[in-house]
Amino acid sequence: MARAEQLEGRLVLITGASRGIGRAVALACAEAGAELILTARTTGALEELDDEIKARGGQATLVEMDVTDLPAIPRLAAAIAERWGRLDGFVANAGQLGQMAPMAHSDPEIFERTLQVNLTSVWHQLRAFDPLLRAAAAARVILVSSGAAQGARPYWGAYAVSKAGLEAMGRAWAAENEQTNMRINLLDPGAVATAMRAASYPGEDPASLPTPQDIAPAFIRLLSPDCPHHGALLKARDLI
Repeated sequence: MARAEQLEGRLVLITGASRGIGRAVALACAEAGAELILTARTTGALEELDDEIKARGGQATLVEMDVTDLPAIPRLAAAIAERWGRLDGFVANAGQLGQMAPMAHSDPEIFERTLQVNLTSVWHQLRAFDPLLRAAAAARVILVSSGAAQGARPYWGAYAVSKAGLEAMGRAWAAENEQTNMRINLLDPGAVATAMRAASYPGEDPASLPTPQDIAPAFIRLLSPDCPHHGALLKARDLI
């Protein structure tokens, strides 16, 4: 496969990179020439991904990290600042489905953790990484949302709440950065054949859905220096 160069020389951080969409985006970024910082909870899965990235001629720094370990986020930002002094791209991909249940019957601990993974931790990340993104010449941010954020979604509980909150937060952050070098967008991957999709739609045939690899080019477009979008909610299918 010919190596694309859209992200050559750019440093991109991806959370939840060990599987599904995060993994596919990491491989696509490596193919496009980016240097990567990859976080996930599972070291073994990250190491397997790293092997594949190296086989494609890419380079990655692996960080075993649970995004709900909030003190770890500023430590990571400090390490990036010391080594690179900037961050050209940030993909907030780590997410949790939580519990499919009526609002009044949701387990409080699962509800709180889903909000923390999908929303609160992302605020801690943007707070920590904002100076690094401002230090880059053309920083690009992708906050991974979901169609569950829109309209009434019975039984989607904390997941829908968290993604709606993420979209509100992303729009506010983008509006605050109209005059900076950052472009911040929300991306709805749509229906994709992932483990999370299988858990939420157990009767669906995954062969009928796009794969994470199919939608990865949408992320590359939004991470590229020539990305024209800012403060937008975009669907992956419209960018491919």
